[in-house]
Amino acid sequence: MPHFERIRDVISGPFSPEIMQQRAASGWQLVSLEWRRELPDDERPTEGAFAEDIPYGLRISDDCQRLETDPNENQALTLMMELLVQDFPLSSVASDLNEKGFRTRSGKPWGAGAVFNMMPRLIEVGPRLFSTEEWEQRRARFARFI
Repeated sequence: MPHFERIRDVISGPFSPEIMQQRAASGWQLVSLEWRRELPDDERPTEGAFAEDIPYGLRISDDCQRLETDPNENQALTLMMELLVQDFPLSSVASDLNEKGFRTRSGKPWGAGAVFNMMPRLIEVGPRLFSTEEWEQRRARFARFI
């Protein structure tokens, strides 16, 4: 599988085709052009129009066309689910996440409140998690202790 390097040129002055000729001569391929304009007041989005968060455990794919699983966040969700199924208190779940090096999306240590706030997401991903082979292995491991 080929590997690609990407760079981004920011052009702050008038556009010149010379930069495109230089890049092409060096083996670069044009992938995209990006345009922007200042929106007039009557076209500005309403407050919060683009404020939808990406669900925890997912990230924007490299092609920016879809959401894909974020492996690190997905591991954190799986660990949360495993500990909650075993009836550990939220504070213990947070402590275990922190001990294993997981952090919230903002980079902070987990706390009981942050784990509690993940409950709707855990309910949402539960059916997918419970149907994986990894979950079956985890369940068999902690079922021995019950």
